[in-house]
Amino acid sequence: MLEHFDLLHAVAGLMVGFFVGLTGVGGGSLMTPLLVLLFGIAPATAVGTDLLFAASTKIAGSAVHGWKATVDWRIVRRLATGSVPAAAITLIGVSYFGKVDGHTSKTIMTVLGVMLVITSVATLFQKQLAVYAKKRDPRIDEREALIPTIVLGALLGTAVTITSVGAGALGVTALLMLYPGLRVARIVGSDIAHAVPLTLVAGLGHWYIGNVDLMLLLNLLIGSIPGVIAGSLLSTRSPDHFLRPALAAVLMFSGYKLLS
Repeated sequence: MLEHFDLLHAVAGLMVGFFVGLTGVGGGSLMTPLLVLLFGIAPATAVGTDLLFAASTKIAGSAVHGWKATVDWRIVRRLATGSVPAAAITLIGVSYFGKVDGHTSKTIMTVLGVMLVITSVATLFQKQLAVYAKKRDPRIDEREALIPTIVLGALLGTAVTITSVGAGALGVTALLMLYPGLRVARIVGSDIAHAVPLTLVAGLGHWYIGNVDLMLLLNLLIGSIPGVIAGSLLSTRSPDHFLRPALAAVLMFSGYKLLS
């Protein structure tokens, strides 16, 4: 086992896991471009491996958030009602198209790049959007958010299954708009908990198709599990005014590199 250990992969897992626990963002948004741009992993394999990486990492993160009572399980159920079936349908489509060729890899990289740019903008203006939502209707009836939350879950399920990006920043940003009365820590915790069934279903589907590198996954998890636990424990004390612009800049640069 030791001869297959890769320190750089473990360090990458540690860094990404820490950001996931701290901000709810970074599972696919950081790990997939890292695997493609820095380590030269094929896009389809990067997406599939990252999905199982995100599932394992966010199990630890959601456990910490659950212990801290920062998960709204009603929101998790609503999101999963849309995301899990959407992920399954998307996987059937991916399997139908068969083996990934050069053209398909280029398409995945283009879609991934666009998702990263959108995620960067969502990350940068997340707080402003939340303030706007509170001012617009701070007493919003959360029952009215039922259908929009399920639709959001379906959109995330499709996007995450194809690119592994979207469950973090896009999910959190949309939830802040739908549930302006909830604390940010509770939104982040709910988003991380929802990502577990979504990424697990999508990741297992990619594994069945053959898009997962299990040894790479193990190396990433060696670093990510302690990273996400540490980040989750520190999530209420994070210097948000510094972290979000820095993370948005990294995501924007990664998106640009994938699109160029």
